[in-house]
Amino acid sequence: MASCILATILQLLLFGQSEAKKFKCSFPPGFMFGAATAAYQVEGAWDVDGRGLSIWDTYTHNSPQEIKDHSSGDVAALSYFKYKEDNRLIRQMGMQFYRVSISWSRIMPTGLPNNISRKGVEHYHKVFDDMANLGIIPVVTMYHWDLPQYMQDLGGWANPSIIKYFKEYARFLFQEYGAKVKYWLTINEPDLVALGYEGPYASAPRAPSVDAPGVGYYLAGHNLVLSHAAVYHLYDDEFRDKQKGNISIPLQAFWYEPLNPKSAEDKAAAERMNAQTLGWFSQPIFGKNGDYPQIMKDTIAQRSKEEGFPWSRLPEFTPQEIEYIKGTADYYSLNHYSTYLVTPKKDGWRKPSLLNDLGVNQTSPSWLPVSPVLPWLTIAPQGLRRQLNYIKQKYGNWDILITENGYGDAGDLDDENRIIYHGTYLTELLKAMCLDNVPVVGYAVWSLIDNFQWRVGYTAKFGLNYVNFTDPARQRISKKSAAFIKDIITTRHVPHKYVKKDEELELDRIPR
Repeated sequence: MASCILATILQLLLFGQSEAKKFKCSFPPGFMFGAATAAYQVEGAWDVDGRGLSIWDTYTHNSPQEIKDHSSGDVAALSYFKYKEDNRLIRQMGMQFYRVSISWSRIMPTGLPNNISRKGVEHYHKVFDDMANLGIIPVVTMYHWDLPQYMQDLGGWANPSIIKYFKEYARFLFQEYGAKVKYWLTINEPDLVALGYEGPYASAPRAPSVDAPGVGYYLAGHNLVLSHAAVYHLYDDEFRDKQKGNISIPLQAFWYEPLNPKSAEDKAAAERMNAQTLGWFSQPIFGKNGDYPQIMKDTIAQRSKEEGFPWSRLPEFTPQEIEYIKGTADYYSLNHYSTYLVTPKKDGWRKPSLLNDLGVNQTSPSWLPVSPVLPWLTIAPQGLRRQLNYIKQKYGNWDILITENGYGDAGDLDDENRIIYHGTYLTELLKAMCLDNVPVVGYAVWSLIDNFQWRVGYTAKFGLNYVNFTDPARQRISKKSAAFIKDIITTRHVPHKYVKKDEELELDRIPR
């Protein structure tokens, strides 16, 4: 992102040792606030205007029992028809940007470049034109988990041929929308995309639910990295000079802490987890030397040997590929939600799977508040600051755009826990910027509106704005948290009580 934003951040004053008493820091003028959604989760209109089937259509239609409330994104929040209303919610909160995704199968029903749906193409032109009229910056994700089913029938992300198909899809997007979109994101959370190839051994099975544990996961991940790099180079070679945009890839990971901070084994387990989750895609793209993290390569190679494989289940990059992938981003895009505590898991069996490769038992900090509907979502704001510092220390001074951060509940309009979540996480974000000099340039709330939350369906609500899913019109109602976020954007600081509240939520406050 623009160097002037980074310069503004670096000019902020550093404060004294007593953070709780003296911490006073505001978001600089160039800092951007926004909210995020994804096409399958909000658009609905699954069979409208020539849209083709995606893997999530197939998954929810054929296996409704895999979704907690047996629901789907068929109708969702009707944003395909109500995009103007959604854009105005962004404007009403004073946000600068709106992160949305494009449905590949709405543009290319089969994923192939010889079959274009002009109605789908024109829909996104209307969306971006309406944003422009309101002064909203579009941050656009090319792929947010909704692979065209035809592409999956060919092997999906586990088939290296998908690299060229994804590249041609991206070329079409640049040609159509490049004059209107200056912030591109290639593939949302590639580690969770790859998890769809882990089958029933995954911690959270998801589409396309291919039963290839410990193998398909890494094959898909390898092709995801190469697909991202191919799109970045395409933009560099053919579009950047004229369109002058920016590209990144949204990477997600929990922050991992040792269960026992005094245990060398637990510390090593946390280091390995951070390397094998965030580092899996960060190191090849943002790392000084590229390639996969060495600890990940060593661990999987050893386990593969013990399991009787003649080679590592983790594919290798050639030296040429390492150089091709390295540096293929203009900023670091981070999705962060919560923190886990880890300790080594004792091996009980030898069977390929991601969970065995990770080799840890994980738990949430039991003394911290947790979402009533999502047991993995603990309010642990210090984890965000630590993860931001980890990124800076490990990969250098990349401008960081937080592209997802949010809290799920049962749908309360008076959503005080969501306010506490964002107030304390934004406090830790400011500490990372002001006290640690981490160059964070923007923050997107997940999510603008309540939506289809993948395997938990509509049982968890993340929106700043409530959606009535029993109303055919899908009425939107602003929650208390929307006003809270608007106030932060207007004043450029977090109310001091959330600095104090953050002290109550310290990861190290209570002995484990």
